[in-house]
Amino acid sequence: MSVRTVPTFGPAVLFCPGDRPDRYGKALARADAVIIDLEDAVSFARKDAARSALREALPDLPVDRILVRVNSIDTLEGRRDLEMIGESGVRTVMVPKAEDPEAIDSLSQFSVIGLCESARGVQAAHEIAAVHRCVGLMWGGEDLTADIGGWSSRGRDRKYLPHVDYARSRILIAAAAARIGAWDGVFLDIADMDGLETECIEAVAMGFAAKVAIHPHQIPLIRKAYRPNDDQLRWASGLMAAVGDAESGVINFEGRMVDGPMITMAQAILTAGEGESAAEQE
Repeated sequence: MSVRTVPTFGPAVLFCPGDRPDRYGKALARADAVIIDLEDAVSFARKDAARSALREALPDLPVDRILVRVNSIDTLEGRRDLEMIGESGVRTVMVPKAEDPEAIDSLSQFSVIGLCESARGVQAAHEIAAVHRCVGLMWGGEDLTADIGGWSSRGRDRKYLPHVDYARSRILIAAAAARIGAWDGVFLDIADMDGLETECIEAVAMGFAAKVAIHPHQIPLIRKAYRPNDDQLRWASGLMAAVGDAESGVINFEGRMVDGPMITMAQAILTAGEGESAAEQE
């Protein structure tokens, strides 16, 4: 089997309604990558219009920075979406309600981001991630809650309830085990910027490769969270310097014993900082 090629999207990924081609360019100007949505963001009556709009716009879109969320692939609308996209240069699709690894594997023309947003999908996350054409996973708390008969994804304190925390962690670990990217789900309360910031900081700390936004105003906070701050860079640089100066394999740094995992985390912070500096110079 050939080595799996994982496209680089993110860290700030933005949904854009498929039937609003006037927003395609604006979304691409704000985000690192854009999900053109033919599913939830488009009413049933406008599915054909959305496909037509996307088909017309595709020749002028950067296919390395877009992917398309199709309708469920076991529906007529989903099959129409895939047929239309298959005639274009789009290489990556997001499959909603991903549950069946064999169905994902059948999409031979595409790389796939599996959106695990049902009980069966969350349960099958590891099998879906193992499919060679699957290059990323994402979770969806609201759809999952509805699927299992719940009333809310969050408690009174606005934190996720345990079933969503479980899904979030399971998707992250399944993706990591397969060495593909995990995308953190959307934050629906557009006005709650403090809540978004907290969730973005969590996503970065946990190891999510990207955070998905539903509004352009969310993009700056996502980017900020993925940019190491001065304290993080100071800690990581200091730790690596201490490791380099150490005469033994085990050292104490700022009151904590340093081992292999801490060194790996410090290296990840420094790498992220270098990537941000390079992006600013372009």
